[in-house]
Amino acid sequence: MLSKLENHLSANFSFLKDKKLLLATSGGVDSMVMVDLFQKMNFNIAMAHCNFQLRGLESFNDQNFIEEYAETNKILVFITQFDTENFAKDYKLSTQVAARTLRYDWFYELLETKKYDYLLTAHHLDDNVETFLINLTRGTGLDGLTGIPERNEKIIRPLLIFSRNEIEDYAKENNIKWREDSSNISDKYLRNKIRHHIVPILKELNSNFLNSFQKTQNYLQEAQNMAEDASIMIYQQVAKEIGNEIHFDLKKLKQLPNYKSYLYQWFSEYHFSAWQDIYDLIDAQTGKQVLSNDFVLLKNRNFLILSEKNKLDANIYFIKKNQKEVKIPLNISICKVNEISETNLNTIFVDEDKLQYPLEIKKWQEGDIFKPFGMDGKSKKVSKFFKDEKLSILEKQNIWILCSDNQIVWIIGMRQDNRFKIETTTKNTLKIALQ
Repeated sequence: MLSKLENHLSANFSFLKDKKLLLATSGGVDSMVMVDLFQKMNFNIAMAHCNFQLRGLESFNDQNFIEEYAETNKILVFITQFDTENFAKDYKLSTQVAARTLRYDWFYELLETKKYDYLLTAHHLDDNVETFLINLTRGTGLDGLTGIPERNEKIIRPLLIFSRNEIEDYAKENNIKWREDSSNISDKYLRNKIRHHIVPILKELNSNFLNSFQKTQNYLQEAQNMAEDASIMIYQQVAKEIGNEIHFDLKKLKQLPNYKSYLYQWFSEYHFSAWQDIYDLIDAQTGKQVLSNDFVLLKNRNFLILSEKNKLDANIYFIKKNQKEVKIPLNISICKVNEISETNLNTIFVDEDKLQYPLEIKKWQEGDIFKPFGMDGKSKKVSKFFKDEKLSILEKQNIWILCSDNQIVWIIGMRQDNRFKIETTTKNTLKIALQ
């Protein structure tokens, strides 16, 4: 397994060498094997463990196990504890979604504040199968069938090429200790039902099922990439952006043999779900429209016109130079500081000399682009960032952004923009905090 992983990393993740790596470590067999392998390969690693306090004493025993392992093996470890149940109740989330939100927010915070390059998780091939089947049961397009990505920005999943059996065999052969999560036994969660009852049948039907599945996923990913490429090319032929609207030429669109597929590819990003109504709109009379929570798709003669609904709050709030606080629409404090203290999602530090006043606080718009802190200056659509963060439509409607000269400085309470970060040449540091 070690040599297989070394070859895999050399072929696909050679950039990890000499990087600072943060390993998400639950204490289960998957994460403990990952830690052991990266130790043996002499990578620069630290461990990160979340105690969600969901299993009473068992959760704290997991934490103690991780702390003792880290001390014995002289590995730096970061530990945090969450009141997961109350967080889930406050934000009306399922326990699983709440735990995921808390976990990844903390991981991203560690990457930024502790200056780690990448986060590694121990997802494996069986996890990928389970995710595929979960998405399949709920109904999904190609995107949902391509499984867990090996890389998603700063997150790397190096064990996706290994099965659960391979990982467990390696652990036993190398006398690696791990903790069993009692919640994995229960069929309370859909993933466990699939793991315990569906996947064993598939493996019984085909002894080589995991390898076959891996090939299928590769084909699906290639098909998805091809569909995205085709979607972009066709969009350039039939769509025209006019102000805040996008006009789709129906004459050109209807000449395509599979135009419905393109409509799905384009409009799913805007959270439309009434697909048959959209398809019927093609031949409907002028004035007919289909609504999503935030957008309107209107039939107007030979065009479909996509536009945003009128926002309830379209105001822009300004911050003048040397202003120390804002009360509306959010309670924000602004002050100059001589040094950077610990950052979090509600506090950022920016180079004031990079700002142009007045600053603006306003609602985000579809099409907004920023350069997330920690992404090496790469641009990203705000809508894609929200999708990755799995925000609900209601949560997205409540997001505000801080801007300087029409450039995003901060998605408030979520992520700073890389362009305004503190550097060694910074002379004036500004601390901006959401109270």
